[in-house]
Amino acid sequence: MQRILVVGISGAGKSTMARALSSRLAVPYHEMDALYFAGPGWAVSERFPDQVAEIASSPSWVIDSFGYPAVRDLLWERADTVVWLDYPRRVIMPRILRRSLRRTLLRESIFNGNRETVAEWFRRDHPAWWAWSQHAARRADIQQRIHDPRFTPLSVIRLTTVQSSASWLGSIGHR
Repeated sequence: MQRILVVGISGAGKSTMARALSSRLAVPYHEMDALYFAGPGWAVSERFPDQVAEIASSPSWVIDSFGYPAVRDLLWERADTVVWLDYPRRVIMPRILRRSLRRTLLRESIFNGNRETVAEWFRRDHPAWWAWSQHAARRADIQQRIHDPRFTPLSVIRLTTVQSSASWLGSIGHR
């Protein structure tokens, strides 16, 4: 495992898993949303595709994303491992709601100065709404990709419970 995509729906714990893998494997971690959102106002980085291409061409990395459409195929082609956090909605929704509530109430700065706001909770692209409405579609998209002949060389680790994720991560150990 040297080029690892950690995939799943919003709230699954992709960033947490990616950071832990990065630490255990001594592989650089890259937060996809921090690369994508360049500044306040959720501005999208003009350099995003080039930055991701540069990272993807490096010998080792961990990225916490299914991949934005502009870079999705590139990431899946360059990865050697996909860690799929495939949790049910009953696990995802409390996590995403707690996280978004904390970020909103504490005005946490995320992704280059952006913040979740109360007004955003009513938008369809808010993480909580997104996780609820896109859960089945994201699972289907990932399932389709792992069976796509272009990506059959990938090692796929599908984790369906928080306990199985913790156990698997524990088996990797620290370096």
